[in-house]
Amino acid sequence: MSYDVIVIGSGIGGLTTAGLLARAAGKRVLVLERHTEPGGLTHTFRRDGASWDVGVHYIGQLDPGSQGRAYFDYLSGGELEWNRMPDAYDRFVYPGLDLRVSSDPVRYERDLVTAFPDEARAIHRYFQDIRRVTRWVRLSFIQGMVPRPAASLLTAAQWLGRRRATTTTQAYLDAHFRSPELKAVLASQWGDYGLPPSRSAFAVHALIVSHYLQGAWFPRGGSARIARTFEKGIEQTGGAVRVAQEVTEILTENGAAVGVRVMDHRGARVRERIYRAPVIVSAIGASNTFNRLLPTFGEIGRRTGPARRTLEHLGAGTSAVTVFLRLRDDPRSIGIDGGNIWVNRDLDHEGAQRFSDSLLTGHPHDVFVSFPSLKSGESPHTAELISFCDARAFRKWAEHSRGHRGPEYSALKEHISRGMLELAESAAPRLTALVDYAETSTPLTYEHYTAHPAGAFYGPPATPLRYRSRPLGPRTAVAGLLLSGQDAGSAGIMGAMMGGVAAACQVLGPRGYSTITSALHTAPTASAPHEGRTLPEGKHRATLVSKRRLTPSVWEAVLQLDGGIGPWAPGQFARLHVGDNAWRDYSIAGLEDDRLRLLISTRTGGRGSRFIENADTGTQTVVELPLGGFELIDSGRRRLFIATGTGIAPMLAMFAQAAGLERDILLFGCSHQDEDLTARISSPLPGTVVRCLSRQEAPDTFHGRVTQALPALAHDLRLDPDNTDVYLCGSAAMVADTRDVLEREGYASVLTEPY
Repeated sequence: MSYDVIVIGSGIGGLTTAGLLARAAGKRVLVLERHTEPGGLTHTFRRDGASWDVGVHYIGQLDPGSQGRAYFDYLSGGELEWNRMPDAYDRFVYPGLDLRVSSDPVRYERDLVTAFPDEARAIHRYFQDIRRVTRWVRLSFIQGMVPRPAASLLTAAQWLGRRRATTTTQAYLDAHFRSPELKAVLASQWGDYGLPPSRSAFAVHALIVSHYLQGAWFPRGGSARIARTFEKGIEQTGGAVRVAQEVTEILTENGAAVGVRVMDHRGARVRERIYRAPVIVSAIGASNTFNRLLPTFGEIGRRTGPARRTLEHLGAGTSAVTVFLRLRDDPRSIGIDGGNIWVNRDLDHEGAQRFSDSLLTGHPHDVFVSFPSLKSGESPHTAELISFCDARAFRKWAEHSRGHRGPEYSALKEHISRGMLELAESAAPRLTALVDYAETSTPLTYEHYTAHPAGAFYGPPATPLRYRSRPLGPRTAVAGLLLSGQDAGSAGIMGAMMGGVAAACQVLGPRGYSTITSALHTAPTASAPHEGRTLPEGKHRATLVSKRRLTPSVWEAVLQLDGGIGPWAPGQFARLHVGDNAWRDYSIAGLEDDRLRLLISTRTGGRGSRFIENADTGTQTVVELPLGGFELIDSGRRRLFIATGTGIAPMLAMFAQAAGLERDILLFGCSHQDEDLTARISSPLPGTVVRCLSRQEAPDTFHGRVTQALPALAHDLRLDPDNTDVYLCGSAAMVADTRDVLEREGYASVLTEPY
């Protein structure tokens, strides 16, 4: 299949480029994403019905009629809806100082003057300078969108404000303010661009502050809706967003980019594929593009040398530790209104290494607290805690794959998360009492999912040098190759989107800017529904042919697919469209003759639950499959399967194909006997089955949780940790607790894929 453009990476920059080319110019665009979920840092992940937005915490300048809203409306076909955040969208907490930022810039300025009356004149000038420098930065964005002659004129015009824009934020604050408290408050949002005041250019500080002056917004239903609504426009012109596609090389011929080499991780086995197009757009960062995907030698290496040297001089960006919390009750019950909270132990923003060390010892210097569920309108309720850190602190585990970093790494994450929660509690009393489940990510997690080196999710640091250097994109020295996203624009969602706009303009040539600008002035056109367009490879129309209730909260659903299913591996999962631009992942319990069998829990009451409860036989939807890397390995070792609830689904597919099942063991847990799926399904089972009932006593069962049964079971059956493969699937809390037990007991081969 031929494409007009290939985009590497499905973050907001890549999707913006692809969406604009598809909608405004009818281009057939292929977007390749290495993760199994599209969206880059706009994607969400789910655990037991709860969802967290990993990179979107708030977006400014989205009032109806604004340029930002125009882009989102156009690219989503008007389907992406927004919730306005509370008036006080940000709250800055320091010892003895607690200031809320109003969505009314006049009021915010007045509040600062009231709090610091001696600095009134400097405060008024500060907001004037913020607006002036923001206009200066926007000229940079436009330079990337227009033809070279016009860009040269804009470069000349920029010299007027260059000095102020390329000083450091700290230098600006020190030159204009006396109060240490006020300087700390004004610098509070440095986490939105990832550099403390002494390192950041005042240009990026001004851009971010200006971005939020009139308040903040959040995608209704969660940030995953961004990718899913943009994707529909891309598919409508024959394009596709393909996940689990790891681009390993940009192919060049005669000095021009002509295609990409890809490792396709869908299906039963990884396979190499080649895609070709006259234009390649990289939206995975300048460093990955120039240092990893292109040769650093020969003619291509010579041409890209200046960009690589610029990246080397700019140095590494910032990463963070994030704690994702599932809450057992609405956080409004403890006085939370949905605004963000920036909590600091003191007024110092500069002790990066000291702050990183204190974070590792369980005493973080600062923490950003966010409540995704209140902003998105979704439930169950969730919270996120973020502390920035030096990625080098986690380097010793970098060579180990995700999920196999050992008990020391797990203990460190637990220690860090407790400290972050303790600091958050100081500004949000009683938050700890609401926590039902916690999961912690580190810079290694960010690097795994986003491919940003050292987990530096903001890309090259926004230092004065970056604003004085030649732009990294969208144009590159390689013909046919453009950059999109943050590195072609600026930090953050809107900065990356502008980088995506710039790349699209350049693809379309001299009239690109005017073509896209004109398109934005048209009314958003809703995308055709799935049944009204050709689906890309890997997506299938599906018809519900039967459903039956197995337990009070679990349905078995069988869907007839439209065929063309490639090889798949037992243990993989399918992604089911459950309506309203929402998709849910379910393990494949069986797939034969294009009939897909799923086990769907309704315990969470979410969109997937409502879909299966309300769907009648004959209901049509779309399924994407196969996905995931959870599968049987042929090691010859004994196998122990541990599952709770619908976590048994992927194992049912494994049992159907596993040789030597009679020597294997299944440890299955549920609350009551009427939830025992092993007694209600027709499937081969391992030779030994141990059933655990956590809330009921019954004959021939273990009364308690699987974690309580595991030590005795291992002893009675003489399990050898060195010669046992453990397959683990179920609720997120169970998987986490069981992994801890297995790690302490020395089990090294533990296979799982939580989602």
